[in-house]
Amino acid sequence: MPDAAFAQNYLAVGAVLFALGLVGFVVRRNMIVMFLCVEMMLQGVSLSLVAWSGYHHDWGGQMLVLFVVAVAACEAAIALALILMLYKRRKSLDVSVWQELREPDQEPIVDDEPLPTPDAPADFPHLTPAGAEPPSKEAKEVSHV
Repeated sequence: MPDAAFAQNYLAVGAVLFALGLVGFVVRRNMIVMFLCVEMMLQGVSLSLVAWSGYHHDWGGQMLVLFVVAVAACEAAIALALILMLYKRRKSLDVSVWQELREPDQEPIVDDEPLPTPDAPADFPHLTPAGAEPPSKEAKEVSHV
């Protein structure tokens, strides 16, 4: 990246990615969307680090991006495991449902417009297992006659 205009373009895109991630994190209440917004912010910072590194002809920013990507991968695994455990407990991904995770001296936040409570999960039909179908009771009675 020898030209300063290229570096400015990359920095602008990195800033836009970070700003979109920040707005998405603040506005949304779904845990998965919030997690994706944090990842978008990390990618915006990584793009900015690579742009500065290329502009200054230094490998330091690109090496730092490798560490950021490694930490983001670890964070993704832990965050998704946490989201799955929280979903199993309350059957909702809405952040406002998790008021008991606050510090004891903090008051819970009451939403002006709470999300509707989730309905009971649908009981989907199950497929039969592969292989030979076991004989039914009627077939057993006919074979014994």
